[in-house]
Amino acid sequence: MIDVAIAGGGLAGGLAALAIHVARPELRIALVESGETLGGHHRWSWFSSDLTDEGAALLAPFRTTAWSGYEVRFPAFARTLSTGYNSLASVDFDAALRRLLPADAVATRRTIAALDARGIDLADGTRIDARCVIDARGIDSAPHLEGGWQVFLGRRLRTHAPHGLDRPIVMDAKVEQHGSCRFVYSLPLGADELFVEDTYYDDAPDLDRSALSARIDRYCATRGWDGDPIEFETGVLPVITGGDFAAFQAAHRVDGVARIGARGGFVHPLTSYTLPFAVETALAIAAESDLPGTQLAALMEARARNHWRRTAFYRRLGRMMFGAGTPEERYRAFALVYRLPQPVIERFYSGRSTPADMARVLCGKPPVPVLGALRALGTHGTPLTRKAA
Repeated sequence: MIDVAIAGGGLAGGLAALAIHVARPELRIALVESGETLGGHHRWSWFSSDLTDEGAALLAPFRTTAWSGYEVRFPAFARTLSTGYNSLASVDFDAALRRLLPADAVATRRTIAALDARGIDLADGTRIDARCVIDARGIDSAPHLEGGWQVFLGRRLRTHAPHGLDRPIVMDAKVEQHGSCRFVYSLPLGADELFVEDTYYDDAPDLDRSALSARIDRYCATRGWDGDPIEFETGVLPVITGGDFAAFQAAHRVDGVARIGARGGFVHPLTSYTLPFAVETALAIAAESDLPGTQLAALMEARARNHWRRTAFYRRLGRMMFGAGTPEERYRAFALVYRLPQPVIERFYSGRSTPADMARVLCGKPPVPVLGALRALGTHGTPLTRKAA
């Protein structure tokens, strides 16, 4: 029997395994992933202000790209901020975890058939018995929650000449909105390497690869970036504006199994950021790694309920974005935030906005019509359900 079995080798599961191993290297861990690599095919980015010193130390062994500031652009203004920005590719996530964890701790290409409080059953009939089981697998739909979707297509490309971009453009909303809240996100990964992502806050989880790819072509052309694609990344993430969180928890509960990551509800409701919360949760699990599985499961449920309560402001702002005004005006909510002092912006992204911060976001000229905002706050949103492919 091992000490901790983790189902799902994505961001949440991988960081939990690493945090446990760093804190308690004598414990036996199994990190089970159905895909060929840990982390899938993703790029995670975060602001330096999102993490505590302990959180930054957990990520220090990973090969990342870091910048000392970033830009945002809106129709009425542009701004450069000095907050550090960082990015981690899944290929480097996989390589670091395989290097840092014991060789027998990582099992990829292993399909999980079932799990319970005492272990994981694999599709090939293998049973992994464990004192504690953690479910870090992702979810495609959340019908008990409400909101919209963040849909994106990213392209990494090698430019034929130096692109000249020296810091990330985290949000360029000066582009045509195409009936949604649209912005382009650009990361300079090297002198002749870029990651360019076209992102939409939309009512439906529909991703038109050809349309988004053509828009990236046009955006790159306007910037004078000519190059060859290296790889692509797509995503459809929930933007949570409300719902019944108790029902969401009940729908994913397996008695005695701790749930983390998106399955546990540990996301930023409005930005869909997960990395800061994955780090925070991993450190919490490592600090309590001696607990029996049932107690760890109860602890994670309580942490998730607290996370839901403390992120209520972002769900309200999301309801106003999606439920009031026209889709083309949704970007104004982010523009409003980016007119505020830098510390307020940092706390906004990390999910730690103070009551004074919230008042500053909502005071002054509102980002959407007042009557529409009041109606949106008083109505239910659309269930976060994706149709089967």
